[in-house]
Amino acid sequence: MIQFEVNDMTCGHCVGAVTAAVKDVAPEATISIDLAEHAVRVEGARDAGVVEQAIREAGYSPSRKV
Repeated sequence: MIQFEVNDMTCGHCVGAVTAAVKDVAPEATISIDLAEHAVRVEGARDAGVVEQAIREAGYSPSRKV
């Protein structure tokens, strides 16, 4: 599982935008988002860098959690 903290994700619209961005690059992935914790968890994606870049291109600032 790949985990990111996305502190600038603040509302339902943000959740939708991040979800769509991840699905564009990893359509097979399962995504769970905890808005209160600003946490994005992606399971089934092959390349964390590609997922991170997709979130950045959607206008957010993810930081990888290990």
